[in-house]
Amino acid sequence: MKNKYKLIYEGKAKKVFNHDDSDKVIIEFKDDATAFNALKKAKFEGKGKLNCQISARIFELLIKNNIPTHFLELKNEKTIIAKKIKVIPLEIVLRNNAYGSLCKQTTIKPGTFLAKPLIDIYLKNDELNDPLITKDRIELMKIISSEDLDLIIDLTLKINVILKSFFKKIQLKLVDFKLEFGFDSKNNILLGDEISPDNCRLWDLNQKNDTIVSLDKDRFRNDLGGLIEAYSEINRRIDNFI
Repeated sequence: MKNKYKLIYEGKAKKVFNHDDSDKVIIEFKDDATAFNALKKAKFEGKGKLNCQISARIFELLIKNNIPTHFLELKNEKTIIAKKIKVIPLEIVLRNNAYGSLCKQTTIKPGTFLAKPLIDIYLKNDELNDPLITKDRIELMKIISSEDLDLIIDLTLKINVILKSFFKKIQLKLVDFKLEFGFDSKNNILLGDEISPDNCRLWDLNQKNDTIVSLDKDRFRNDLGGLIEAYSEINRRIDNFI
């Protein structure tokens, strides 16, 4: 990124720069991988490019299906241009199957299909380790109104229907995913952040005997290896489909 643009914010996986248009930002995807609230860190050459390409095409899919997002266009292989939003400090996790923290915190067995998608909401706060939070606590902390929260939940359920169908067509099971939202300059709620194997749990449906093969960040979390190969495979399948 040239010095022409000022760095506004740097997160674990992306850098956000200003844009000539004050209502837009430039988002650059990094090669960094983090897990367990950044207690585990590594770099994978090519990861930023893959997540950028995957996110761009999934955002385009969602926009075609009338989901309001911050995505505007792909700037280059590792960078997108997006609408500037004020990020809501909540992480919305939707689960179609039980896995990860849900199984550690309950008696539900890993892989269990959930008859109704489960939405868990976490406070986006690294110092507090992103705790699970209730609707009443969100109201108590005055993070957003109950009406806005209902809208976000409704959007999340709609996004799940779109993504589940899309990923199934490319032989991937959407186990769960994490979303972030924000307000634009006109106070509209938009889907932000990214949609990639970094924040979606995706299992390969081309396996026999219900063998679980993760094609997502669990390859890094669980020391399975082959992270770039997994992300590349998802990118290849999207390329072949779209």
